[in-house]
Amino acid sequence: MTATLSRSAESDLARRIAESALATDGVATSTAEFHAWYAERCRAQVHEVRRIPFDELRGWGFDPATGNLGHHTGRFFTVMGLAVRGGAGPVRQWTQPIISQPEIGVLGIAVRDIGGVLHCLMQAKAEPGNVNKVQLSPTVQATRSNYTGAHGGAAVPYLAHFRAVAPGRVLADVLQSEQGSWFYRKRNRNMVVEVGPEVDAGPDFCWLTVGQLHELLRVDNLVNMDARTVLSCLPDAAPGMPGGDDVAAAVRRSCDPRFGSLHSTTDVLSWITAKHSEIELVTTPIPLVDVRCWRRSDMAISHEQGLHFSVVAVDVRADSREVGSWTQPLLEPHGIGVIALLVRRIDGVLHALVNARVEPGYLDAVELAPTVQCTPDNYTRLDRPPLLDLVLGRRPEQVLFDAELSEEGGRFHHARGRYLIIEVDDEPAAGRDDFRWLTVHQLTGLLRHSHYLNVEARTLVACLRSLR
Repeated sequence: MTATLSRSAESDLARRIAESALATDGVATSTAEFHAWYAERCRAQVHEVRRIPFDELRGWGFDPATGNLGHHTGRFFTVMGLAVRGGAGPVRQWTQPIISQPEIGVLGIAVRDIGGVLHCLMQAKAEPGNVNKVQLSPTVQATRSNYTGAHGGAAVPYLAHFRAVAPGRVLADVLQSEQGSWFYRKRNRNMVVEVGPEVDAGPDFCWLTVGQLHELLRVDNLVNMDARTVLSCLPDAAPGMPGGDDVAAAVRRSCDPRFGSLHSTTDVLSWITAKHSEIELVTTPIPLVDVRCWRRSDMAISHEQGLHFSVVAVDVRADSREVGSWTQPLLEPHGIGVIALLVRRIDGVLHALVNARVEPGYLDAVELAPTVQCTPDNYTRLDRPPLLDLVLGRRPEQVLFDAELSEEGGRFHHARGRYLIIEVDDEPAAGRDDFRWLTVHQLTGLLRHSHYLNVEARTLVACLRSLR
C-alpha cells in the first residue's frame, strides 16, 4: 500500500517539508517550551511497572498443550516457538521463542500548517517497557486489538483521522515490518495524514516541526521507535542546488536524484531481488514447549546460556492509557545493541552502506539493514559480524550521529540500541555481495513500498536526514 500524489503536489509537499525541517526552534512551540511541557507530562503521568511471576498474569496463560503464552481472548499477541533452518549466518538451524501478532496496527502522525509551517502532532506516551517511562510517540500508536476495544478501555484519540481519510490528505501510507528476530511477520501501517485547523493538541500532545524532531532524535531515549519509523516514510525535502563540501551539503545532494548515485535504482532492485531468490530460509511455527535450549522458570523464559533475550511478565498501573491497569508479557533483550550505518562521500554525494539481512521473522526473509546491527554480548562464542570491529574502533571525528534510542516499549522491556552514523573514506566491504552503497533518495524511494528497509534502517534514515 502506498500513497499517491500528483507530481505538482509532491513537489509542493517536498518544499513544505524542507521549510519545516529548517524551523529548528518551532513556530507553535519553541524548543524550550517543548522541554518544559515534556518534563511536566513525565511528572503528571502515573506509570508504575512491576515484575511479576507468570502465575500472577491476569487474562494471560500458558496453553496446556503447546506451552504458548497468550491472552484468553486470542487477541493482542502470543509468544510461540519458531524453528529456523537455512539462512546466511554462522548458525544455520535453531529454535527460539518469538512474538506472533498477525493483526496490523496503525502508526500515524497528523500534520498541520501552523503559521505557514508544517507541524507534526506528537504524543507524550508512557509504555511499560520504556527505560524512562514517557517517550515522544506518533499521534496514533495502536494495535487493532486496542483500537477495536478488546481491552474494554477508552477510545484511541485522533484515530478517526487515520481510519477514513479524504483524498489528497494522505502524505504517506505504507505497511512496514518490525524486528525480524523478535516478531514473526509483524507489520504496521505507517501513515502521515494532513489535518485542518480544527484539530487541536490535547493535554498529552504537542505540535512540533520536522526540524525540532530532527534535533530531538539526538536526545537519548526520547523519540520512540514508532515515531522514528513514521518520520522515515516522509518524502525527501526539496534540497535546491546545494553547494559546499561539508556533510550537510553532501546529505542534501544525496536527497536529490539529479546528483546521481553509485548504483542505478534498477541495479539496486535487481540486487535485492537476487538476494530474495538466493536465500533458502525455512521458518516453521512450533509449540513453545518444543523450543530447544530455552528454559522456563516462574519468572522468565530464558536461553540456557543467558544469551539473546528473556520473556518476562509485568504488572502495569497507568493513568494516561486506555485502561488504568493490566498485566502482560514483555520480551527483554540481554545487552544494548549496536546499530551503525557507515556513510561515504562519492563524487560529493553521501552514500550509506546497507546490508541485505536475513531474519526469521521477516515476511520476505531479506530486508535492507544498517551496516552493522547486533548485540555484541551475543557473539562471545561466535565469529563477530562483518565490520563490527570497525564500528567499535571508530574515531570521534568520524561520528556524525550518536544516540541511544529505545525500541518499542509496548512489547519489549528496556530494549535499547546505540544508533551511530560513521563516515569512512574508503571501501570497507570490498568483495562482499551482501552490501551496497545507496543514496538517501534511493532509500526514500524504497520506503514508498513495503518490506525493503527494516525498522532499524528506517530509524537511521530519519537520523541521516537530520544531518542537513
